[in-house]
Amino acid sequence: MDCPDPAALAAFYSELLGLPVTWQEDDFAVVSASDTASGIAFQQVPDFQPPRWPDPARPQQMHFDVMVDDVEAAGPRVLALGARRLTAAESRPAIYADPAGHPFCLIPRPGWARRRAHLSQGRALPGYRPSP
Repeated sequence: MDCPDPAALAAFYSELLGLPVTWQEDDFAVVSASDTASGIAFQQVPDFQPPRWPDPARPQQMHFDVMVDDVEAAGPRVLALGARRLTAAESRPAIYADPAGHPFCLIPRPGWARRRAHLSQGRALPGYRPSP
């Protein structure tokens, strides 16, 4: 994911998803379940232009749906991590921007994911647990 500060954005997603930062250099960082698993890579782009959702002139570039047990409880947590809300408080889905401006949604965990979530533990958003 292009960004101005890979370490900062990796730290944000590490907290958001409850996954460790498994690699970090000055211009590159990775968040993943382990150092042998695929994950999300963050690379420094000196002239990074953040998306302006929903402006098609500067599109979202990518979009994550983050499943949580309680969207209302997770909202204040993502704001405390450095996200900003892009939609009104009562709007669904709850759309936020990460610290570099990439939009993501908090969505309710579907029943099938709730059944699988009990198999793993997370330290992230209330009710978030990475899938096994």
